[in-house]
Amino acid sequence: MKYDVVARNTEMTKGMEDAIQNSISRLEKYFNDEAVIQVTITVEKQRQTVEMAINFDGQVLRAELEGENMYKILDDVVAILERQVLRFRNKLRTKHRQAEQHIFTPAFMDEVNHDEEELFIIKKKKFAMKPMNAEEAIMQMELVGHNFYVYLDQDTEDVNVVYKRRNSSYGLIEPRF
Repeated sequence: MKYDVVARNTEMTKGMEDAIQNSISRLEKYFNDEAVIQVTITVEKQRQTVEMAINFDGQVLRAELEGENMYKILDDVVAILERQVLRFRNKLRTKHRQAEQHIFTPAFMDEVNHDEEELFIIKKKKFAMKPMNAEEAIMQMELVGHNFYVYLDQDTEDVNVVYKRRNSSYGLIEPRF
């Protein structure tokens, strides 16, 4: 398993490199040698953040946490990724069974776990979409009190999503076909 580390506003020490390697080693039983984990470590004032992402076949497994102890955060982020992999194993197994090569180990994909929870939709909603710009969509999102808002962009005529980020700023998701 490979990993790529980006350190922002901090210097990568030997101890931190060893801690990252040690934490990621817990995921080696799930992924083959071709898998690449992107690790981003950010230090801003008293806030330390660790983000890990694994991209494969258009899918992303991602976890991000912040706290005061970088070494504890590393272990917690890996635990989140591990739960994601185990939770979606059946979906991943079904989707990638036909693929000739994927990033998961054959032992992990062939392992059977009957305790896995099934995902299902409990509410379905339809609504009319009027064309608007991102600023108007943000205003509508705030008016309805949601964390995201789906809208039809008036310029591109694509369906876009605006969302509220943790730091109270806003994000925009634009589809790419």
